Amino acid sequence: IELSHRIYANPEVGFEEFQAASWVADALEAAGLAVQRGYAGMETAVIGTIGTGRLHLAICCEYDALPAVGHACGHNVICTAGLGAGLALAPLADELGITLTVVGTPAEESGGGKIAFIDAGFFDDIHAAMMVHPFPEDVIAPNLVAVQQLSVTYRGRAAHAAGFPWLGINAADAMVVAQTAIGLARQQLQAGDLIHGFVTKGGDAANVITEETKADYMVRAGTAARLEELRVIVRHCFEAGAVATGATLEMVEDVAYSDMRHDADMGALYLKHAQELGRNFSANSSPVSTDMGNVSHVVPSIHPMVGIESHGAVNHQKEFADACVEPSADQAIFDGALCMALTAIDVARDDAIRSRLLG
Repeated sequence: IELSHRIYANPEVGFEEFQAASWVADALEAAGLAVQRGYAGMETAVIGTIGTGRLHLAICCEYDALPAVGHACGHNVICTAGLGAGLALAPLADELGITLTVVGTPAEESGGGKIAFIDAGFFDDIHAAMMVHPFPEDVIAPNLVAVQQLSVTYRGRAAHAAGFPWLGINAADAMVVAQTAIGLARQQLQAGDLIHGFVTKGGDAANVITEETKADYMVRAGTAARLEELRVIVRHCFEAGAVATGATLEMVEDVAYSDMRHDADMGALYLKHAQELGRNFSANSSPVSTDMGNVSHVVPSIHPMVGIESHGAVNHQKEFADACVEPSADQAIFDGALCMALTAIDVARDDAIRSRLLG
């Protein structure tokens, strides 16, 4: 809990979580885990391992903050619940016949640290993975959808906006055409499709035809397959802006996050233990996204939401960040850690689940 509050008070954005990563690594080393600092080119990745059993379980920790609003997604709670589960399980690893790895994964908010772990082969030797995430309520299998992040740039030609506007190519107009096309396209979108973003650069002066404009967008869909279809639609909208105005278009696609596949067996075990602690679960289906979805396509995984008293605030609001260091969030760290640890114990001791995961 002390570490959770310290991470909250020192927010660091993706790939810059140097303090948080160091604190997690220190705690794992103090508990006797073999620790690797840095992985797959990510300085703020942490891997702590203990045990020699054939069944290899991973508990994921996140510790990146959001720009401007700090830990408004509660990664201080995610990190320390995962750490707590790892510290509880560490002395039992050999008795349970498991290898346990607590893995600090950078840049979940933007950058996809877990995808870098996948690409580097880390999860090739993992049989199951788990983590918990703070939310206004408990949800066992949240609606975690696929997402693609886009960085869009239009380049035109500057000119005096009053004296010689016909000599300019207005990059801002290209963005307006694209945004209008996206707005009109929404009528034909499927349920669950989402497109949202904002202009990061609109121009330089009111009396200059805008030479360059930039925007960041996110495209979400219920599955990775549907995301591929939606990306084509969105690309056509941005291409329309270039065609209509004569501006040139540059569109950079960041790593794509997949939809989440929740492992039913592990989810049922976690649910049982959480209910025994008095937690009541919701069927909330609000769509959000995470690179844990990519992990779930590689190894069986769970990602329950652990409820906190957020006083009406929701994730990515500053008030939610503040709620993540209140007593209910501290309790969520304990409950999430305990339920993950008990789930790991059950998985290790259940012959049918163990055999399935090893297979």
